[in-house]
Amino acid sequence: MTRLRYLVDEDTPHAIRDPRQRRQPAREVLAVGDALAPAFGTLDPDLLRWIEGEGYVLVSRNRRTLARHLRHHLEAGGHVPGIFLLRRRALLGHSLED
Repeated sequence: MTRLRYLVDEDTPHAIRDPRQRRQPAREVLAVGDALAPAFGTLDPDLLRWIEGEGYVLVSRNRRTLARHLRHHLEAGGHVPGIFLLRRRALLGHSLED
């Protein structure tokens, strides 16, 4: 079974950054700012390059700018494993379990 790998960006609720909320053997969830993840303040184009290189699906609520950066990334020949856009009121725990 392939292990699902998610990177949660800074635009998501702070509660899900708690490692106890992210323990699941079948999935790996990092948050921006974690030791193995991009640093806080990393720009969207750099996040897209990181998830491409590391094989993570980006989890975000950033509908405002992410689409534009993704379009430029794809036009430049890049790809991404996936982007999971949450609604503003969605709870990540429930979303990732579905």
